[in-house]
Amino acid sequence: MTTTSPAELQAQLERALAEGRLVAQAVLLQGPGQPGARMLIWPSGQSTGSLGDAGLDRLVIADALQMMARPRAESRDYPEADARVFVEVFAPPPHLVIFGGVHIAIPLTTFAKVLGFRVTIADPRRKFANRERFPHADDIIPEWPQKAVERIEIGPSTYIVILTHDPKIDEPALKAVLGKGAGYVGAIGSRKTHAERFERMAKHGVDPAQLAEVYAPIGLNLGAETPEEIALAIMAEIVAVRHGAPAGFMRTTSA
Repeated sequence: MTTTSPAELQAQLERALAEGRLVAQAVLLQGPGQPGARMLIWPSGQSTGSLGDAGLDRLVIADALQMMARPRAESRDYPEADARVFVEVFAPPPHLVIFGGVHIAIPLTTFAKVLGFRVTIADPRRKFANRERFPHADDIIPEWPQKAVERIEIGPSTYIVILTHDPKIDEPALKAVLGKGAGYVGAIGSRKTHAERFERMAKHGVDPAQLAEVYAPIGLNLGAETPEEIALAIMAEIVAVRHGAPAGFMRTTSA
């Protein structure tokens, strides 16, 4: 529990928002401390400020970290501390990272930008990673995956798509991003391709449990055939995952 002035807390919050960093703010509505007491919670689990009770702080921090996966704002009751707290997550724009500047990546970038995503293209092949192919991308990194990841902050608002169909790029990319807390990791390829890929990676020390979390084959089953349709299927899956929605026909899902 730290003592921080309201002005300093506000300055830290404003700085995080200006820099596009993920942060949650908790405000005590009623409870053991002074109503209006505030605390900032960071993705690392560290906090600044206090709601006036160390036990309540711990409970709120745990809830805020869970809420960061799907940013929202809500009031929560904590009977253990006879408290009610308003928790709000401030998230940066969702960030789509595409490994492989292949043809599918072009319409995928367009769809993502329309939906408000930041887009980064990473590909060591400069003929694929360039401004001519991706004029609307926010960042282009012509590096191998291990180097590219050093320039990318990965968190719950990061959605990673691996598209090259080249094991020399796809497998290092998967190894570089797994276990870093991304909101989504998907990889293109058939079920057979993925089974063989995951078997090779598991033999080289990659945790099979992490591999099981990869969305592969990638995308919703839209019957997609063209690059544009495949890109739409991938983006649709990302949106569904982002909102925690069970993708399906609206007429067959409950209201």
